[in-house]
Amino acid sequence: MRLATFRHQGRDRTGRIDGEQVRPFAGEPTMLEIISGGVPEASAEPVPLKEVRLLAPLRPRSLRDFVAFEEHVDGVRRSIDGSGGVPDAWYDAPTFYFTNPHRIYGPDDDVPFPARSVNRDFELEVAAIAGPGATVFGYTVLNDWSARDLQKREMQVNLGPAKGKDFASSLGPWIVTADELEDRRDGDGFLDLWCDVTVNGAEVGRDLLSNMGWTFETMIAYAARDSRVVAGDVLGSGTVGNGGCLAELWGRNGRQDPPPLRDGDVVTLTVEGIGSLTNRVVSAPETSELPRVRRRDPAAARNERQR
Repeated sequence: MRLATFRHQGRDRTGRIDGEQVRPFAGEPTMLEIISGGVPEASAEPVPLKEVRLLAPLRPRSLRDFVAFEEHVDGVRRSIDGSGGVPDAWYDAPTFYFTNPHRIYGPDDDVPFPARSVNRDFELEVAAIAGPGATVFGYTVLNDWSARDLQKREMQVNLGPAKGKDFASSLGPWIVTADELEDRRDGDGFLDLWCDVTVNGAEVGRDLLSNMGWTFETMIAYAARDSRVVAGDVLGSGTVGNGGCLAELWGRNGRQDPPPLRDGDVVTLTVEGIGSLTNRVVSAPETSELPRVRRRDPAAARNERQR
């Protein structure tokens, strides 16, 4: 089934999508309560979808983003650091980083990029929502927005992305429960779904989700190894290949073609069997300059303090 969070008549509610209408859940549980405790009964009064505003389907407890597509790794490395190729370590395990669960946007929301960023990018992904016991509860579409110029500079510190990523992620339009997609698995257990992205209506990238290197079940198990995954955690597949983001194409083409996103651009991610997620790019307010870094001689400072 498809489970949504939506706003209707000034109230935020959850419900089950039924054709062109949504059936609100009795008792008005949050999506996290549904994921943790089970899907409740729907009320008897459906609401037409055209009368509601779909919101991000959940506020995740955590958001891990993997990098499970070999083709994406090669193209983006060419763009970010000019090296190209896939590191040997990529083949060892499904690597991930933690991004910001407090900056989640939903369907048709404007997404504010850092004003000082000019190399703005989308990332076409599918996200698995963890259920109880580190199982897969369901899936949704994920856009891992990226400020590539900020990311390129900060990753020279060798600590991973930070301000190039933590300003926004989009989820939606709803959660499709795992049972709905079981018949879409290939012989190795991968979900065989087409994923595509358009910018202002023009297709930029298209790939199969089954081109990922690990299943979501393996990725969840790896995330839980020596750690903990709880119901409501979100785990992104990483960006699909073949134009799943602009940076991959920049790396392969040797130039920024297609161009970076600009204010007013409309990005739509569509995943077969799940749905479409659309957002418009805008600029956040300008931020002030940071104070200059303090540089000192640590040994001299210690010696001075000991006198």
